[in-house]
Amino acid sequence: MMANPGRQSRTPAFELKGSMLTLTVLHLWQWNLDAVAAQLAEKVRQAPDFFRNVPLVIDLEAVQQAGAGADFAELIALLRRCGFIPVAVRNGTPEQEASAAAAGLGSLPKGKSERTPRKSAAAQPEPSPPAAASKVVTQPIRSGQQVYAPGGDLIVLASVSAGAELLADGHIHVYGTLRGRALAGVRGDSKARIFCQGLEADLVSVAGQYKLMEDLDQGLRGKPVQVYLEQDRLKVTVL
Repeated sequence: MMANPGRQSRTPAFELKGSMLTLTVLHLWQWNLDAVAAQLAEKVRQAPDFFRNVPLVIDLEAVQQAGAGADFAELIALLRRCGFIPVAVRNGTPEQEASAAAAGLGSLPKGKSERTPRKSAAAQPEPSPPAAASKVVTQPIRSGQQVYAPGGDLIVLASVSAGAELLADGHIHVYGTLRGRALAGVRGDSKARIFCQGLEADLVSVAGQYKLMEDLDQGLRGKPVQVYLEQDRLKVTVL
């Protein structure tokens, strides 16, 4: 027996909300799927659990010409074989976006990599936004927890467990052992840094540049370190 349609109409079945999510982006430098498959398989081999079932955005800015006749169905199949879940493209041509849509992918707004016109010298500088308050966490961060500090720094006065995730638009400070994942400058702040008293993280990232534990000097393991960008390269040094 069907439920009363009048009662159903008065009870919301869902709610749509905008949300800022951190997604992994695959920047394609060339449309050579054999090369992509080989190099991606090697990257996944280093950390299979980290990349398994990860939603993926494909950035097409560097292949707008080379990928004019791109076969997105083949690319999607390749990525799924590696364990990723491709969800959308960005920075493509209208033709590429149409081909991606036909293959079942969404389309995201243009990324920050696009250049913006310079302001004239006579233009008045925009007032700086007020500094955001830092987010302070006094309890240990357990496995499965995600803590995000929008617009400011994240300060954790305890240790972070494996399987946890820290995100901040600014710096990340961990006054204990850092395990799990730590992503600073998630909105593109290349001056952001990560500080911790003991490095045991699976992944550290600043403004989208990341390193896995396997990529780091193992002599840094367990040491107090800082993580930062220098000439677009991620550096990890002992404090």
